[in-house]
Amino acid sequence: MDSKRTTRRNLLRSGAALAGGVALGVPVHAQEHDHSMASGSGSENAYPMNPYTKEMIAYGERSHFVTSVRIPHPMGSKASPDEFGKVFHVASPIQDQVGNITPSSLHYIATTRQSFLPDIDPKQHTLMIHGLVDRPLTFTMEDLKRFPSVSRLHFLECAGNRHTAKHRTVQESHGMTSCSEWTGVLLSTLLKECGLKGSATWFVAEGAEEVKGASSMPIAKAMDDIIIAYGQNGEPLRPQQGFPLRIIAPGFEGILNTKFLRRIKVVDRYYMNYSDYGHLREKDEEAALGYQIGPKSVITYPSGTQQLPGKGTYEISGLAWSGGGAIKTVEVSTDGGKKWNPAELKMTPQRMAHVRFAYQWNWDGNETEILSRCTDEIGQQQPTLEQIAKFFNKPVGNVPGLNNSVMPWKIAKDGKVTNGLA
Repeated sequence: MDSKRTTRRNLLRSGAALAGGVALGVPVHAQEHDHSMASGSGSENAYPMNPYTKEMIAYGERSHFVTSVRIPHPMGSKASPDEFGKVFHVASPIQDQVGNITPSSLHYIATTRQSFLPDIDPKQHTLMIHGLVDRPLTFTMEDLKRFPSVSRLHFLECAGNRHTAKHRTVQESHGMTSCSEWTGVLLSTLLKECGLKGSATWFVAEGAEEVKGASSMPIAKAMDDIIIAYGQNGEPLRPQQGFPLRIIAPGFEGILNTKFLRRIKVVDRYYMNYSDYGHLREKDEEAALGYQIGPKSVITYPSGTQQLPGKGTYEISGLAWSGGGAIKTVEVSTDGGKKWNPAELKMTPQRMAHVRFAYQWNWDGNETEILSRCTDEIGQQQPTLEQIAKFFNKPVGNVPGLNNSVMPWKIAKDGKVTNGLA
């Protein structure tokens, strides 16, 4: 009996040593810190303990050590906020995001011509569907929640999410995209309830903003995958995201995802609305309102203004997405595009959703340039800026349409990261 007890004690001691990190090569100072905490000494290292507040119990809050915030995002020459206090767009801090989903509180914001937010009582809100249907219907929020629901992961991206040489950070260059789990009822379900007429080919969706956010989309898209969403990331939509109801048109440009949705008119032709004006060009291929977002990726770490502490091993990480479907592959180059290496996808890619990618890299301390490019499930590969300019026969700095080109980041010998286009 005594020998068995001794053996067990020895095993426990051995296990404790392994758990303490001795056999794993943990630095001595880390072992000493762990020992002082375990022995109860070194009270100066004890963490302060805070009681739960009413606010923490009711809704929760993040640690005060986490400081990621959105920033106003001016479009062109427009200041944000402008001289009247109106905000145009707000960019998400994607440089700090982990995983694939953007927290609702950090999701990017886009407004219809700097509109203020309508304050809508969901008990009073309705959605009317009329036009080329057999049965024009008006749905309350309770009516909509009686239909079969869906929850799907999809990204949103503004056409203004266009990187240029002036952007210092990835938040400035690519912060106008976010990804959430959206919950609601399929628009196809509601249109079937109303009964589509044979002449229906387009629909116009209108929101309740002071500047009416209205856009035209093909009926084919409506019958495919458009969601009339009332939920985001497990809770009701936030006001900045269209509470209590919005359109999610997977893979289509952000402005088509009408917020504060109140009316859908089914029609037999394309109608140019306020949201469409200014997005049209003489030639179809130059239309900035290109509907479907092309394949796009960006490295978020390391990225602009970040600092590598020294040569050694790093995990290059970023996000990839496409309006053409799920991302199939992502490649990373650490030598300015001379050689491309396959990156790891951190989750099973979803259709029209962000997917995080990563590549293990051993930096030798020399100056270099890192890039990423992606390919989606229908075979589209993310182009370079030069390829886009050649396609449109335009100068590199003046390409029209949605800019989904490869974004380069320069890394200096001192580890400083800057915009590779600058």
